[in-house]
Amino acid sequence: MSEKKSGIDKVLIRDLANILNDTDLSEIEIEQDDMRIRVSRSAPQYIQAPVMSAAPAIAAAPAAVAAPAAAAAPAASPRDNKNAVPAPMVGTVYLSPAPGARPFIEVGATVKEGQTLLIIEAMKTMNQIPSPRSGVVKEIIVNDAQPVEYGEALVIVE
Repeated sequence: MSEKKSGIDKVLIRDLANILNDTDLSEIEIEQDDMRIRVSRSAPQYIQAPVMSAAPAIAAAPAAVAAPAAAAAPAASPRDNKNAVPAPMVGTVYLSPAPGARPFIEVGATVKEGQTLLIIEAMKTMNQIPSPRSGVVKEIIVNDAQPVEYGEALVIVE
């Protein structure tokens, strides 16, 4: 048993890498007993986005970095309110059912509980996100085709 734990199972790693290629996943991890193996492939699109968005802010105005940070704090508080509809999953938001189609909702629109607010694409599946309550759309926080994280505020319905 100690030989198994100290040695690296190259066949298993190759099998996991093949699963990544076959399923178009970016990472896979397995755990057995005290051994954990994670195989991932680099995704340049994930690495470049933060670098590109951070670089202009720093290069543009190093002295003004404190001002946007202070402005970001008040902007975040309304989005943390109890009327915000959180993202139930990680994915890409779409505000309309098809490109060029009319959006599901607009600011000021009245929505009913269960009405589709937007779509989140996750793993090539389109998931309709229903309104958790009836009310009026006060703010649409996300943009069309924007990636979102789990729990991120999407829309405010009051």
